[in-house]
Amino acid sequence: MSSNAPAKAPTANPDGDYAAVIALDWGDRRHAWAEARNVAECPRLGWLENTPEAIDEWARQIRQRYPGQLVAVVLEQRRGALVAKLSKYEYLILCPVNPVSLARYRKAFRPSGAKDDPSDALAEIDLFFRHPEQCPPLRPDTVETRTVQFLTEDRRRLVDERTRTVHRLRDQLKRYFPQIPLWFPEIDTPMVVDLLRRWPTLDALGRARPQTLRSFFRAHHVYDEALVEKRVAAIGTALSATCDEAVIQSGLLFVRHTLGLLDQLHRAIADYDARIRKVAEAHPDYAVAKSFPGAGDVLAPRLVAAAGTDRRRFATAVDLQNYSGISPVMERSGRQVWVHARYACPEFVRQTFHEWAEHSIPQCDWAKAFYESKLARGAKPQAAIRALAYKWMRIFFRCWQDRTPYCDAYYEQHLKERHARQAKAEARQSNVQIQWKKEGGFFKPTSILT
Repeated sequence: MSSNAPAKAPTANPDGDYAAVIALDWGDRRHAWAEARNVAECPRLGWLENTPEAIDEWARQIRQRYPGQLVAVVLEQRRGALVAKLSKYEYLILCPVNPVSLARYRKAFRPSGAKDDPSDALAEIDLFFRHPEQCPPLRPDTVETRTVQFLTEDRRRLVDERTRTVHRLRDQLKRYFPQIPLWFPEIDTPMVVDLLRRWPTLDALGRARPQTLRSFFRAHHVYDEALVEKRVAAIGTALSATCDEAVIQSGLLFVRHTLGLLDQLHRAIADYDARIRKVAEAHPDYAVAKSFPGAGDVLAPRLVAAAGTDRRRFATAVDLQNYSGISPVMERSGRQVWVHARYACPEFVRQTFHEWAEHSIPQCDWAKAFYESKLARGAKPQAAIRALAYKWMRIFFRCWQDRTPYCDAYYEQHLKERHARQAKAEARQSNVQIQWKKEGGFFKPTSILT
């Protein structure tokens, strides 16, 4: 009997009571599970093979035991292979638990550090019954939003892999052809890749005629005659770094295959860009994300993925700031206070808002003024960008909640009105009049008349 057949409609509330609770401690080959109907019942234990057929049979048996009812499944994943396999069963309500919370919960009762898969499943069930707020039901976002999320994250992995490949290529060139990184700071450009394919060593490049080199550079859109002549002269006078054939031969093979990897990565990233653009532009929140300064073709889809579609997900801007890791964490003990970056957070989301804030600086007057004011007060560049991201996220949250594109003129007018109200309140107390002037995106008092 296939579990894909129409099932009896569940009668329980996903946010309320469940017919039973099943905890899964997932593994690569098999999962340990524990099942109980309430906190007083002794849980049943078992193993589940990690194959679609075994999981389907296991889910069918659960439906037979609890017909028409919902069953909570507690696991240490919000995304991943196991979540993907279980999400097609509508009567299984997935309730993820934070792995760090579970590890510390287990350690609180097992200070020796003893650990086993079945005991972890028992700890998951105990945590669910005693602290259900730590295991809220998983509410998957829309297909469109999750598609953008997966595509942007995979694209970033390809970009990171390209960066690592370029670093490895640069290190190899420094061994036998160190002039290339000196002449061309960006060694993964099509011009440098073609040059290394055509002349993989300095000896080969030095034998090329000057006119051939000039034609090569012009063919790659280098029209600065002074720069071309400088490079041709440098090639003619360059000295080989080594005569060790072992270094040269191994370097040649490595560079040849690395250039092939770079070609493949460039094509893959371009393919992802085209796909992301097509999916993101059809998303209902894309116009809001695209309206912000600095949110271009790459960052706008990432902003869409970071916020999602469910407006109930974040009640306030602070919730979004805490989730992303942009907001700081304060630790206090006695008279000692330590404020530091938030470590436990989705790194890709934090990176998205941080990079967006950095790209907004040259495109937004008030963002540039805010960033420079932080630097003037002694903040480090990265801390200043993080503070700007914190400010941007409050604006982003309101636009996202209201589904309203950002308007720079409207926000600047809002700043002026807010500062004017503050100035009037101060003026009523001290009987002064304040004149305002816009400087770098901020409205600042220029004179005080008593």
